[in-house]
Amino acid sequence: MSGWVLAEASELSSALAGDTQGISSVSVFKHFIVDGGPITWFVLIPLSVVTVALAVHYLLTIRRGTQAPERLARMLAGASRSGQMTQMAERVRQDETMLGQAAYAGLSQLGAGREAARSAIEEAVEERATKLLRKIEYLNVIGNISPMIGLLGTVYGMIQAFSTIRISEGAMPKADELAGDIAVAMVTTFWGILIAILALSAFALFRNRINTYATETVKLVDGVVAMTKPLAVASS
Repeated sequence: MSGWVLAEASELSSALAGDTQGISSVSVFKHFIVDGGPITWFVLIPLSVVTVALAVHYLLTIRRGTQAPERLARMLAGASRSGQMTQMAERVRQDETMLGQAAYAGLSQLGAGREAARSAIEEAVEERATKLLRKIEYLNVIGNISPMIGLLGTVYGMIQAFSTIRISEGAMPKADELAGDIAVAMVTTFWGILIAILALSAFALFRNRINTYATETVKLVDGVVAMTKPLAVASS
């Protein structure tokens, strides 16, 4: 008898736990999406998707392998030690990485002197870094406008709430209507702040990456140029 009671109690508790999880999941979806209103549905949620998509794209394109690959750095150092910089200059002519462009710029100007080569290196790296910084500027823009969009939703929700109170003409307004208007205000604020945190954090991460790669590239190529004989490249 006791075993049957325990089994029934176990089944009941499992059913209650399942119902609780279902209610919780529905409640979260309703509170943070459904109750957010049109500003959340058509502006903030799509903006969050764009933010994540941009962050993933930049993770794949702004990394060491695409900007300052270690393999190319080792090849440059080896060519410098073996005196094969003429061949190396031809190899990096079409290289699209930051390191490759800087190496070609420096080596092609080496015949004009070390100072000219250094200036060419810095100019090539600055040009490449500027292009990358312009690309990630989208994240900065999103991070700055999303809280303003959230604030717009907040103001809209509060206007709706006060309109509900005014329409009631002194009587107690319906709780569900008033709660719905306040929910719009709060949910839009939530999404605006969340998107800003994600976008600005990603922007800072990629900006620091670009600055790091630029500094390392200038230092590396300048060292390679300093060990290279001008005639080796000038003869090309």
